[in-house]
Amino acid sequence: MSENKELPKFDSIDELTEFFDENDLGDYLENMPEADFEVNLEKRTYFVAVDEELSRKLSEIAKREHLPSEQIVNKWLREKISNYSEKV
Repeated sequence: MSENKELPKFDSIDELTEFFDENDLGDYLENMPEADFEVNLEKRTYFVAVDEELSRKLSEIAKREHLPSEQIVNKWLREKISNYSEKV
């Protein structure tokens, strides 16, 4: 890595993007502004295989209801699990 250089001022995101298309970000790390942000890694997404015919029907229902398929599946699973839990 070469010495840290002074970061030029940019009038637009396009200028900044073009600059770093042609220059190495590593040359400017010491002069980059510090970024502060939080990351929440608690929520997880799990994928489950779904039969092709069920997937097709789910897509049709989602389109008709104007809702994402994921939202419908989660609602139905919550209902089913809740009903199952009541019987146990």
